[in-house]
Amino acid sequence: MIRFSILSVLVALAVLLHSCKQETKETAAPLIDVKTFFKNGEKSTFRISPDGNYFSYRADYKGKTNIFVQKVSDSTAVRVTNDTLRSIFNYFWKGDKIVYAQDIGGDENFQLFSVNADGTDLKALTPFPGVRSDIIDALLNINGKGKELIVQINKRVKEYFDPYLLNIETGALTLLYDNKENYDSWVTDNNGVIRLASKTDGVNITWNYRNTDKDPFTPLLRTSFKDFFSPASFDKDNKNIYALSNIGRDKVALVEYDPATKKDVKELYADNNYDLSSIKYDRKKQALTSVHWEAEKQEEHFFDKEWEAIQNGLDQKFEGYETEIVSYNDARTKAIVATSNDRAPVKYYIYDFQTKETNEVANPFPWIEEKQMSHVKPITYKSRDGLEIHGYLTLPLGLAPKNLPVVVNPHGGPWARDGWYYNPETQFLANRGYAILQMNYRGSTGYGKKFWEASFKQWGKQMQDDITDGVEWLKKQGIADEKRIAIYGGSYGGYATLAGITFTPDLYAAAVDYVGVSNLFTFMNTIPPYWKPYLDQLHEMVGDPKKDSLLLAEASPALHADKIKTPLFIAQGANDPRVNKAESDQMVAALKKRGIDVEYMVKNDEGHGFHNQNNQYDFYGAMEKFLEKYLKPKK
Repeated sequence: MIRFSILSVLVALAVLLHSCKQETKETAAPLIDVKTFFKNGEKSTFRISPDGNYFSYRADYKGKTNIFVQKVSDSTAVRVTNDTLRSIFNYFWKGDKIVYAQDIGGDENFQLFSVNADGTDLKALTPFPGVRSDIIDALLNINGKGKELIVQINKRVKEYFDPYLLNIETGALTLLYDNKENYDSWVTDNNGVIRLASKTDGVNITWNYRNTDKDPFTPLLRTSFKDFFSPASFDKDNKNIYALSNIGRDKVALVEYDPATKKDVKELYADNNYDLSSIKYDRKKQALTSVHWEAEKQEEHFFDKEWEAIQNGLDQKFEGYETEIVSYNDARTKAIVATSNDRAPVKYYIYDFQTKETNEVANPFPWIEEKQMSHVKPITYKSRDGLEIHGYLTLPLGLAPKNLPVVVNPHGGPWARDGWYYNPETQFLANRGYAILQMNYRGSTGYGKKFWEASFKQWGKQMQDDITDGVEWLKKQGIADEKRIAIYGGSYGGYATLAGITFTPDLYAAAVDYVGVSNLFTFMNTIPPYWKPYLDQLHEMVGDPKKDSLLLAEASPALHADKIKTPLFIAQGANDPRVNKAESDQMVAALKKRGIDVEYMVKNDEGHGFHNQNNQYDFYGAMEKFLEKYLKPKK
């Protein structure tokens, strides 16, 4: 017999009443203008200068984001770039200069530029049209490297990159290695010397090693692409390698690897349920500081007690938010700290290492009121063949989770994942009265090797089943109104959208395809040239157009457009190098030929996704009207 004490009943009742009281506090948010969600932050991407006297950020100038610099002790900022054609996204400090990357119209052929902190001496460092430049090592905290970077440029041939030493003062480029072997990636040691180079035959990856820059590279380790081995840093003696590896394991772990014996010395850290994703190594202290991974939320394990104490202090100060030190000066006296959570976009603070004090330096999105945003709840459900699928459910604020219109939102990649963070898309849709389901279907990263491999040659098949099973789970929960379910996604998510309305035509009432693949044959023929070394790998993961022609034909929505009856809205960038415009063109043509209702938006100044703010306004405004037309959410 189970007995209850009066006290336990009273306690339970009090908890229940408190819970109900908390729930009633959250009322439905007012309808918020679409531009509020997608307006560029007033300031974003803060970085502190190496001397600690300045900080920089990105902000709007004539409709495009540019870089501004401000003294820590002043409130006046100087704009140091003047781009009015394309927003600037990636940049960093190098000494007293700022280095940034810029492409043309979304073609992803990035060129590097440098500029002084006062906006003078703007210099094009890699002015090679149609050529891509990427940073290998910024050479920070290395004596004698204050004006130099190591970059890779595919100027010799488009498929492969050569490493150069780049002087940001003079623009001089010095070839560091004559890449006759066509190595495809490079790893430096703590002195900025290239010590590792990888090469793929399309399926297998060979890591090559040398002791010094005078020695030739010799083979170190050969793995199948199914095994993950990623050298992250050398140890303080520049001898052993800290690597993220799943060789002989299902989950990616952090190991110490000895290139002399070609063996793991020891496993430094692992998680039983998730892949580790990155490490932090402090070059100044010459110490491994922490390892990161993403579970339902971000996780971190520390090896360095000093950095752990700093992080713990920040977490306590900003309880309920994820905190991160995104930049700090060379003397370790000042830092930029970013905070955010699922309902609040990022805020920035200046942090004092000595006093532990933080002062807000910017709230880039003051128009976003956290209490008006929806909670993002981690969820799990079972696929039809027994896999555990993790995901996130965002419900409209103040509405009962019952018979709601739903937007199913599979992520792009597909070898990526969704996470717990502020997402303007999901908040925008939730504010319109929709529940949003995001799922990490098989193949999503972070859940181990077996889960990833379960996606091979499953585009439109078991990967799509995982999405469909999520919809069925929502229906069984009573959350979804089965007559008002839409699907929306970008890139692979756009493919999944098209596959959803092709292979489960009765499931969705509306669909939005954003730069999505429609035909796996034409997609394979139009990939960027620097993807071609990995083409055999893609053939094994997606399918070979020759050997697996029947499979790809079955999984290509454009070849089965006769099955589609769901109203569709397609958006595409004309300069997209990953998903060519022809992917959208052929789908639109096939549907219009059959008289199916399809809206088509093309932006001539965009690539893989819309970055320019006015184009984002157009896209999300059109999406709002489209979903309203076919889902008609209850007011």
